[in-house]
Amino acid sequence: MIVQPENHFINRSGWLRAAVLGANDGILSTTSLAIGIAAASESRDPIVLAALAGVVAGALSMAAGEYVSVSSQSDIETSDLEREKKELEEMPEAELAELTDIYIERGLTPQLAKEVAIQLTAHNALEAHARDELGINQFSQAKPFQAAMASAFAFVTGGALPLLVAIFAPVKNMVVMQYCFAIVFLAFSGILAAGAGGSGKLKAVIRICLWGTIAMCASALVGYMFDVHVA
Repeated sequence: MIVQPENHFINRSGWLRAAVLGANDGILSTTSLAIGIAAASESRDPIVLAALAGVVAGALSMAAGEYVSVSSQSDIETSDLEREKKELEEMPEAELAELTDIYIERGLTPQLAKEVAIQLTAHNALEAHARDELGINQFSQAKPFQAAMASAFAFVTGGALPLLVAIFAPVKNMVVMQYCFAIVFLAFSGILAAGAGGSGKLKAVIRICLWGTIAMCASALVGYMFDVHVA
């Protein structure tokens, strides 16, 4: 009998976080920008231009920010692994004892913990310490380029939706239309993210729609507050 490997949700955590953040930010920031301009505009062109500029700038910003952030995490992980590798070469007995203590704290008997530590050290000492001492594994390990591309693509996908609303919705109802469609888009995004991550869909939808509403209302308030009309 061949046992198939389980497809755990944690395996998707790296790209899923970046994709969800990018899509939601694309929807929310572009819609908020369009609403802010629409609240102070009597024509379509400024709204479309603002939404388009928001999509382009936002995608590049998300990609750059995610790349720098995850690269910093990757640098820390690399530094820790290099230090661990050096310690394994210089004091293998102390590292073996350290690994044994980790397994004892997790519930193994001292004898079994030492045997497990010996066998895992013989198999791949650095991998054992990376996983069990540092918490670094193939699923959680930072991947800067993957995270940056996922964020940028997701932002463009999310931002394109309010951009289409800006192009086709009636100008006189633009604020209301942008808000209504954004709530639908955000709810759908929340459902997809919850399904991919194995979490509760209703909770995800309520959370994202609530904070999305706050952000869009604040943007509309800014547009109305200054009472500047863009022809």
